[in-house]
Amino acid sequence: MKKLLFIVLVAFGFSSCEKDDICSDETTPRLIIEFFNIAQPANNLNVTNLKVTGVGMTDELDTFTAVSKIELPLKITDDVTRYSLTLNSTNDLIKNEDILEFNYTRNQVFVSRACGYKTVYQLNADNGIVHTDNDTPELKWIKNIFIENKSISTENETHIKIYF
Repeated sequence: MKKLLFIVLVAFGFSSCEKDDICSDETTPRLIIEFFNIAQPANNLNVTNLKVTGVGMTDELDTFTAVSKIELPLKITDDVTRYSLTLNSTNDLIKNEDILEFNYTRNQVFVSRACGYKTVYQLNADNGIVHTDNDTPELKWIKNIFIENKSISTENETHIKIYF
């Protein structure tokens, strides 16, 4: 009888485990930005010493070199995220800072019991991206911005294309 009770308890214990006890699904996606050559729009272009800093934050997010694609997190508690993108950031003579403001709506989506919820974003139709330059507006290094996909629900695709 004790063996039967032990087997029933062990079987009951294993039946409560589910395959989703480990989160393997995608969580809150980051904004994927890809850089292109303005003179040859079909060609990707690598950035040089691109320093990315969240506006209002004290720490720089990262400095990117020799990459044509970056991933930026958006705020999950606010509908606006601003970033300073400084090209050639290590050279004071040629560095150039542009500010990008991303305006969006947020939606919480249930992923699974193990993962919980993730935030997905939808860039606003009117002002999804606002491009400014603090120093000299006519010297923006970003020449054109194209929203490839307004819905930011996965990191498997490019959301924004920047031409410079």
